Amino acid sequence: MTPSTSFRKPIYLDYAATTPVAPEVAAKMAECLTLEGNFANPASRSHLFGWQAEEVVESARAQVANLIGADTREIVWTSGATEANNLALKGAAEIYRTQHKTGGHIITSAIEHKAVLDPVVWLEEQGFAVTRLPPNPQGIIEVDVLAGALREDTFLVSLMQVNNELGCINDIKTFAALCKSRGILIHCDAAQSAGKIAVNVKELGVDLLSLSAHKFYGPKGVGALYVRRAGDVKIAAQIHGGGHERNMRSGTLATHQCVGMGEAAELAQRSLITDGERIAGLRDLLWEGIADLPDIKRNGSSTNAVSGILNVAFAADASHGCDGEALLLSLRDLAVSSGSACNSASMSPSYVLKAIGLSDAQAQASLRFSVGRYTTCEEIEFAIEHIRSVVAKLKKA
Repeated sequence: MTPSTSFRKPIYLDYAATTPVAPEVAAKMAECLTLEGNFANPASRSHLFGWQAEEVVESARAQVANLIGADTREIVWTSGATEANNLALKGAAEIYRTQHKTGGHIITSAIEHKAVLDPVVWLEEQGFAVTRLPPNPQGIIEVDVLAGALREDTFLVSLMQVNNELGCINDIKTFAALCKSRGILIHCDAAQSAGKIAVNVKELGVDLLSLSAHKFYGPKGVGALYVRRAGDVKIAAQIHGGGHERNMRSGTLATHQCVGMGEAAELAQRSLITDGERIAGLRDLLWEGIADLPDIKRNGSSTNAVSGILNVAFAADASHGCDGEALLLSLRDLAVSSGSACNSASMSPSYVLKAIGLSDAQAQASLRFSVGRYTTCEEIEFAIEHIRSVVAKLKKA
């Protein structure tokens, strides 16, 4: 295997952290920035400029709604999935406390993104009880574990559809059916699933679902929260000042950001199957190219997972393998990560990997490779060669 090195290095294999903005998306966004375009405030309803801006924002809202099978009135713009998660969790908790005059019980998992785990810590400090479900060794939450944790005062369950470090997929539809039978709200962090696998909120049966544009080739700084239109689904606003977004999220909408997310959603929906199949092929090619290395192990499920994420431990045996920090630093021609981007400044072992049974040494010697729309076969072949070379040198050291 002698791949060409005509492509730019380092090679980007960190699509789970963020995706580049698609050229088509950037072009649409550029049309909403200057005087000649739709630059106006969408809430300015006294002149043509504002009407035109509102029109493109509402068109984008429909594109996002179509991606997840929602009604346009169920889409609330946010600054990203972190804000959407906070709005869902804190907003639902505030309504519960207002109605019941006490804190209730919330269930999540031990391997959620920090954008869920940190808000539930804050809610604990406000008097709410929280249960964090353990995953199985593949990183999946089992329905029996969820059922066993339900209590009389459980009012909210928040579980991600796709884990951001492992790529494993949870059975949200089954979770939602269980919650519905008990009158419990269910929120789903779909930042890593929307635009990568088919997501239909009506089929899933969820009440709340968080999205992030920059995970599917849209811009950073914009996301959305799906809020099911039903009398029993209520959330309290966490940002006040004008009553925008049907009084759920105040603030002037960034027309260009909304338009960018809408265009990215439409592109993702159009290429969902073809992108998924091609990306899965590249991920499998990468794994096949390194799977015979000594002391190597694939973390998480190899079957029930999204196409783009491959998490690998280069120390299958805790007493052998490569030093994690040395491995990450030596792979200088590859842009990869040792876990979630929100924890990348720390070399502490991934809490996700530890939760599925890895030791500190194994977790620290694990890397997440994530493949995307613009990854090429040539880049994967180079990555295989580079990984094999680096591991061989580290073994000799």
